[in-house]
Amino acid sequence: MTNLTNALEHLRDEQRQAQEQVQKLQGAISVIEGLIGRNSRTSASRNSPPKRRVSAAARKRMSQAQKARRASERKAPQSRPDRNTSAGTPAKRTLSLAARRKIAAAQRARWAKVKAQEKKAT
Repeated sequence: MTNLTNALEHLRDEQRQAQEQVQKLQGAISVIEGLIGRNSRTSASRNSPPKRRVSAAARKRMSQAQKARRASERKAPQSRPDRNTSAGTPAKRTLSLAARRKIAAAQRARWAKVKAQEKKAT
């Protein structure tokens, strides 16, 4: 009976070792598959959903519809309102030279104040 118990214990140890080795191999395989997947299109196609296939007749209808849209855009470009004037946005205004100079002087004064505070701190 002790021989059978020892044999069973020995087999269980070997089974545990084999399972650990299988897990290591599976990890190595997944790493290599990941590396291959970055460079190969086959792994991407396995993970992605199947592509839609469009019949030739459907492609032709889509092409005709797109051509019609482009033709209508070319035919009547004046009928479309400009994006800037639509939705009530005012026209872009420019600053006068005097206003720009005032802003620049104020900015120089701010920077002078910041630099003076930095000089005090050091």
